[in-house]
Amino acid sequence: MESETTPTRTPTQTPKQTPKQRQPSATQLAGTTLGELKRAIDGADEGSMDLEKVARGVSLILEGLGENPHREGLLETPARVARMYGELLYGLNEDPADEITCTFTEGEEEIVLVKDISFASICEHHMVPFMGVAHIGYIPSQGKITGLSKLARVVELVSRRLQVQERMTAQIADAIATKLSPRGVIVVLEAEHLCMSIRGIRKPGSKTITTSTRGILHTDQFRRQEALTLLQNRLA
Repeated sequence: MESETTPTRTPTQTPKQTPKQRQPSATQLAGTTLGELKRAIDGADEGSMDLEKVARGVSLILEGLGENPHREGLLETPARVARMYGELLYGLNEDPADEITCTFTEGEEEIVLVKDISFASICEHHMVPFMGVAHIGYIPSQGKITGLSKLARVVELVSRRLQVQERMTAQIADAIATKLSPRGVIVVLEAEHLCMSIRGIRKPGSKTITTSTRGILHTDQFRRQEALTLLQNRLA
């Protein structure tokens, strides 16, 4: 009687896979804008900053100041500063309107107002920070609204580029007007500029307030005053 034999199996060779880039956790990405999320997941693209060039520039600044960029305390400073600018200015080539990713339809067409959205941006004139709060209001058209956090994300992305406060105010208003097509938009920014607080005239605590309006909040004085009244206690 022939004995049964178990066929010998040749081990399957698993093709070697290129390790995938580790994805950030939900916790790490909580509160980020889409622009920052895209950079975290996809990595740098063709339009991203040349951080090596930034680091070389910082080394030149240190030399120009009479410092020794090779001493222990400054060895890593150029790379640190380059990474800092990568973090602070990642919104340069991003469209803030893209942060408004969802809309809903409700029956109300009264003003929606979100106050005291904190931000920090970099003034393009001296490349030092200006920091403050943004207040955003809009009157929906045909009940079209968005999530409140999306308005904060627009502020965050617009602040992450070299800015002047006047332009930043207008860019926030334009992003909301473009994506929601509301009946009216009002944006008020209140900020302290370190270029005025720690240098030049040196007046710490001074605040700059800028406004930008669109639609009936620009043309209708009564509706504009209504929106400003809602902000009055905060700005007084």
